[in-house]
Amino acid sequence: MKFSSQEEYGLRLLLRIGKSDSEKGMTIPELSEVEGLSEANVAKILRTLRLAGFVESSRGQTGGYKLTRAAKEILIGDILTSLGGKLYESSFCDLHAGVENICTHSIDCSIRSLWKTVQTMLDGLLSKITLQDLLGNEQQVELFVTNIAEELEK
Repeated sequence: MKFSSQEEYGLRLLLRIGKSDSEKGMTIPELSEVEGLSEANVAKILRTLRLAGFVESSRGQTGGYKLTRAAKEILIGDILTSLGGKLYESSFCDLHAGVENICTHSIDCSIRSLWKTVQTMLDGLLSKITLQDLLGNEQQVELFVTNIAEELEK
């Protein structure tokens, strides 16, 4: 299982914008420089984030990208879904049937049960974590996320 670079970079860009104390927001060249990404890649990801409603842009001398709402109102699960979709979608089986039109395990599939459960657990965790929660340092975030995961296990 892997998360895509688009999901990783999208989160990084939103965190950088969220940490910015600039009234005007951050420009593509600024984000490109501080995150070590090409301007073209930053522009592409910001377009996706803008269309999903997480950032807004303004043009001109004082232009830049800003969050559309407070970081505490932006769920990490929503961000990841907009950038790359879910880890497991119910249509996955239809797309990976092999050489047949439908999967030979379409009626009784233990693997599907596993992926559905993993996705449900992941959705539960990611629906409780906001962009604001990730603005702390690594140790703070790890403690916070661990506490949420332990609550979900109960």
